Amino acid sequence: MPTVQVDLEERSYQVIVECGVLAEAGARLVAAGFHGKIAVVSDETVADLHGPPLLDSLTAAGLKPTLHTLPAGESSKSLGQTEEICRSMIRAGHDRKSFLVALGGGVTGDLAGFVAAIFYRGIPFAQIPTTIVSHVDSSVGGKTGVNVAEGKNLVGAFHQPRLVLVDPEVLHTLPAREFLEGFAEVIKHAAIRDAAMLDELAALDPTSRTVPADLIARNIAIKARIVEADELELTGQRALLNFGHTIGHGIEAAVPYGELLHGEAISLGLRAALYLSEKRAGLAPADSARILALLQHFQLPIVLPDEISTATILEKLGRDKKFESGKIRFVVLDAPGSARLSDDITPDDLREAIEHLRTIP
Repeated sequence: MPTVQVDLEERSYQVIVECGVLAEAGARLVAAGFHGKIAVVSDETVADLHGPPLLDSLTAAGLKPTLHTLPAGESSKSLGQTEEICRSMIRAGHDRKSFLVALGGGVTGDLAGFVAAIFYRGIPFAQIPTTIVSHVDSSVGGKTGVNVAEGKNLVGAFHQPRLVLVDPEVLHTLPAREFLEGFAEVIKHAAIRDAAMLDELAALDPTSRTVPADLIARNIAIKARIVEADELELTGQRALLNFGHTIGHGIEAAVPYGELLHGEAISLGLRAALYLSEKRAGLAPADSARILALLQHFQLPIVLPDEISTATILEKLGRDKKFESGKIRFVVLDAPGSARLSDDITPDDLREAIEHLRTIP
């Protein structure tokens, strides 16, 4: 089965994509250098579904796991929940020699990774993602963090995992909405780096929970290569992964957390980015329509609800990390598979793109 190597010198690690690997997690973690006490962080829903086989595997491998849960949903991705998990780990006897395993989707992975970055000033951790979004995107690259009222992911740290275990079989337990939202990130990867993948995605059955391991691994590899080139987002290369995210995050932050799933907000952001790519980067309307059709194929939203005001979205955008000293950094497509950062996007362009989302294609 596919394995993706993320080469970051002493912070390098493997992403193993293999059906059934969840049940082998203990042995895999021991091989990666994990030992002794392991704090497993998961949300309550995922812990019920996948916690028992993971804990059994860890125990069978000679590890000493403790389980620490948080309520499911985006609202748990907070400083308050971070403190609660840290205190729960302390009460369970964990210290600077402990290890952490994040079991769950993007919310759990981001929060648990942040806990690992700050607990006793940093402990090693592994990711075991359980959603499409976390399989192909959030579990790889070392970005961790939580939300605050002013915006998404504004408090966090870079902290690379030691190992990522991706088991495609866990996708069969996802509700339809949570399964489908993840394809916004898959489509984003294809749009910025692999135009041929667009046709492969169009051929997938959105009602099936079977996603080829090779397709997952190729998505991970796209992100891995970009992260390797710009781990700390200093050169602009890693910012290409933000295609669709500037306005998408603004939309996501403009409503109560969880009202729109991450991928649903990013789908809207992708449509806005395609509109500005046509206007400012010469993207052919036919190519834009091809990507929009894929979003619709996976039942993702492309029309902005009327109750989300443009003013609120723009206010949230002003606090986004993708702005530097107030300057807009926006990712556009020249063509499918070819993305770049543009400094030509104006505040009026952003407003126009948001208003465009209110139109029906």
